[in-house]
Parts: sequence; structure tokens; C-alpha cells
Amino acid sequence: MLPWKRALRPLAALLLTATVAVVPATTAQAATATGSGWNDYSCKPSAAHPRPVVLVHGTFANSVDNWLGLAPYLKHRDYCVFSFDYGQLPGVSFFHGLGPIDKSAEQLKTYVDKVLAATGAAETDLVGHSQGGMMPRYYLKFLGGAAKVNALVGIAPSNHGTTLNGLTHLLAYFPGAADLLSTNTPALADQVAGSAFLTKLNEGGDTVPGVTYTVLATRYDEVVTPYRSQFLSGPGVRNVLIQDLCPLDLSEHAAIGLLDRIAFHEVANALDPAHARPTTCASAAG
Repeated sequence: MLPWKRALRPLAALLLTATVAVVPATTAQAATATGSGWNDYSCKPSAAHPRPVVLVHGTFANSVDNWLGLAPYLKHRDYCVFSFDYGQLPGVSFFHGLGPIDKSAEQLKTYVDKVLAATGAAETDLVGHSQGGMMPRYYLKFLGGAAKVNALVGIAPSNHGTTLNGLTHLLAYFPGAADLLSTNTPALADQVAGSAFLTKLNEGGDTVPGVTYTVLATRYDEVVTPYRSQFLSGPGVRNVLIQDLCPLDLSEHAAIGLLDRIAFHEVANALDPAHARPTTCASAAG
């Protein structure tokens, strides 16, 4: 196969995804999160962990599958943990995070209010993967979320969009491709580097006062590229490259959010910095 044809594969996959995303999924939904120990609305935060944690899934994910690793990890550490589905498209089940991101942020606002009302807490902490690490920033900046959120932890977040290793620049050479993305899967279009959504989100600074930000990135990320575009600038920001903590960690975009216990250890540190413990390769066994 010619090199240029091989290089176009990820772009073709992106366009194919936008085309088929409107077809209902037939995969059965996984077991409910409640049965797995989280989304328990009777949970009351402890004195040690006084804020409930809301987990925000990524694009093409859902409130259960994205968190089968991290949610039990945090529950075992005595956190009240919650997750929800957002960005649903009509007729599409199981795969979410596809709708316009500003509308998804409104869903997050509603859900945070629900969690705070149920738990009696004054604030929450947010942990998100991929789009789920970036979308809450819209809630914080434009929807009053800063008054209700103490910390945002982004795992491989698309904070400044993605180039898919430069391939999104080719969209301009395929007539109608950008419109296809915007119409069928708005969240994909919103996450292309330089999109109108990201321009608005990042204009005037990455952060808002009163919220601490942690970004966990991997140098092997093949989805949100370049990986340093995930990092934030501003007060209260801690940017972490996982390989600086454990050079042996080979996690890419999906694995860092789904099963990387070194990343999970750093999430726990970000949620409770007063009791943070050094993260090393040995943290994978913790």
C-alpha cells in the first residue's frame, strides 16, 4: 500500500464514524453502575473525602464502560462516585459524547446539581477522560460551574483540540467532509484543533479562579495530538506527563483512562492533595 494511502486511514475512519454514528447500536448496555458500587444516591461524603466525585466519560463512551476501572478504585478509597451519560444522539444507544459540546456542558450542570442535592455537599470534584476532561471547562467558564466545583482532573483531555497527527488538516481537501462531521457528530467537529467551539472556550485564558486543574497526559496518545496540546496554562494548574512518573508506562489514549492504575493514583492525589503520595511505577500495584 502506498504511504499516502496508509496515512489517510485515520481520516477515513473519522469520516466513516460520522457517517455511521446515526445508526442505532445493537450492543447491550453493561451492568448498571449502581450495581457496581457507584451512582449510589444514598452515599454521604465522609469527613476525609467531603466532596462527591463526578466522572465524565469521553467521546463514543458511556457512563459505565469508561469507568469500570477508575470508579471502583475511588469507591475502594471511600469516595462517593457518580457518572452520567451526555451528548446522546437520537437513535444512537450505548455510544455517547457525540452531540454539541456546549449542550453537553448543560447536561453536566444539571447532573452536578442533582449530585449535590442528593449528597448535601457544597462542591464536587470532576474527573473526565478525553472530551470528558475538556467539556467541563465550558461548564466552569460559562455556566456557573466554578461556584460548585473544587477540582477538575482531565485524563488525556482534548483541551486545545486534536490534529490527529496532522490529518485533520486534510478535511479541507474533501468537499463536504467538515459538514459531515458537524451535522452527524458535532462533538467530533468541536474537537478539531482551531474549531469555533475551542476558540471560544480558550479565549481569555484556560482557567477560571477558584478551581484547581490537573491534566494527565501520555506521550503515546494517538487521538489527542500533539499530546502537549492537552496541557493547560494558568493559576492552579498541574500538568503531568505519565512517563515522567513511570517511564515504563506505555498507555495510549484509551488505556490511560480505562485501566492505567498509575494514572488512577495521580487522580487520587489530585482529589486529596493534602495526603498525596509519590506516584511511581510501583503505583500500578496499589
